Amino acid sequence: MPHARLRLALIALSLLPALAFGQDSPLGRWRSIDDATGKPKAVIEIADAGNGTLSARIVKLLDLKDGPNPVCKACKGQRHGQPMVGMVIAWGLKPEDGSWGGGRILDPENGKEYAVKMTPAAGGRTLEVRGFIGFALLGRTQVWQRE
Repeated sequence: MPHARLRLALIALSLLPALAFGQDSPLGRWRSIDDATGKPKAVIEIADAGNGTLSARIVKLLDLKDGPNPVCKACKGQRHGQPMVGMVIAWGLKPEDGSWGGGRILDPENGKEYAVKMTPAAGGRTLEVRGFIGFALLGRTQVWQRE
């Protein structure tokens, strides 16, 4: 009986690193926050894209100032006029030393694409999303909140 308890304790301890890693992963649902108002704007889901990268899509709009089913008026190409809900707004993200980068992010407000770096913070409760052109220093950071 004592050996069974010891084995169970060792199994439980071996799972702790996996649980801790999960908290520092961007996978899951996040609330994007409006820079101007500080209010939640949308729910974004980050998922495995199946090719060793992550992607993010809008699953729900929380700010309905443009109506219940807004489309991307500022987007170019095939995204122009497409519904915002369901739209993939970030793609090609790969792990890079505790963050995810190397991908692109779309700002549906202006239709522009930027390089992106996502870094989990606050024990996985927030995600620092930095969009930039060229160098990460030349960009803007939003802090998303885990839903």
